[in-house]
Amino acid sequence: MRILVTGAAGFIASHVADAYINQGHEVAVLDDLSRGFRGNVNPAAEFYHGDIQNREFVRRVFSEFQPEVLNHHAAQMDVRRGVREPVFDVQVNILGSLNLLEEAVAHKTRHIVYIASAGAGYGEPKQMPVREDYPINPITPYGISKHTVEHYLFTFSHLYGISYVVLRYGNVYGPRQSSQGEAGVFAVFSEQILSGIQPVIYGDGSKTRDYVYIDDVVEANVATLSHGYGEIFNISSGIATTDEQIFSLVCKLLGKPDLRPRFVAVRPGEIQDIRLDISKAADMLGWTPKVQLAEGARRTAEFFQQTSQILARTSTG
Repeated sequence: MRILVTGAAGFIASHVADAYINQGHEVAVLDDLSRGFRGNVNPAAEFYHGDIQNREFVRRVFSEFQPEVLNHHAAQMDVRRGVREPVFDVQVNILGSLNLLEEAVAHKTRHIVYIASAGAGYGEPKQMPVREDYPINPITPYGISKHTVEHYLFTFSHLYGISYVVLRYGNVYGPRQSSQGEAGVFAVFSEQILSGIQPVIYGDGSKTRDYVYIDDVVEANVATLSHGYGEIFNISSGIATTDEQIFSLVCKLLGKPDLRPRFVAVRPGEIQDIRLDISKAADMLGWTPKVQLAEGARRTAEFFQQTSQILARTSTG
């Protein structure tokens, strides 16, 4: 299949593009490199450097590549920036997505995989684990914009017959993660510790998130090519883990078991707790996470150690 992956110079989507290529699919990558890195783009992929807000650019990509499948990861993904600049958030996440959807219709793209956010979409849940049919009550502009596109997908499917799958990610972590992205606590702690900076925890360390390793997320994206059409799925581990637990784990893996964090005020728009029900993905996608937190954390810490060593060698000549 011919698959267009947006945002695939970034952390998650670059791994997804790699997997599609390894399966023998023909892949194109669309990315503006505002957050991602050119080095993350698989050399076997056709690369289009540009912004999904630019309709003429998006039209050219679809016209030249003629994708059968659109896997849409590209987003304004900074929750804090969304709070500060809600109009910009809308321009990228809603209007940019509509540029893609309209061109998908015009060029007869048959299937769309859309990446949404679980924590930002559900808001502060009153019951857990959170199922996909739980009321959507986002408490940030980012959560609103990401969820809004789900409604457009349903409508476009009804109007034009395009099939789609929505994946609502928990907190994804693993190699290539950036400390500048959404839910990047593994990257933040690792980079701070390796740089000799005292790590910061927002709140008292009791905040919980539902973490899922990148390899498991990739498998979910692969499954969406043939399963789950017209459905929404939570993709995570189904296990709640506190910030302090993650901090302690990363410190031990990086050889700093006695390091203490600096606690500061919680940031606007952050929820306190989230844990997802992932049974629907198991039932309909045949997907379950396989990498346990301890093993995923080990692989992630090893990646950041290696990256830090490479940077150190580069800076010393």
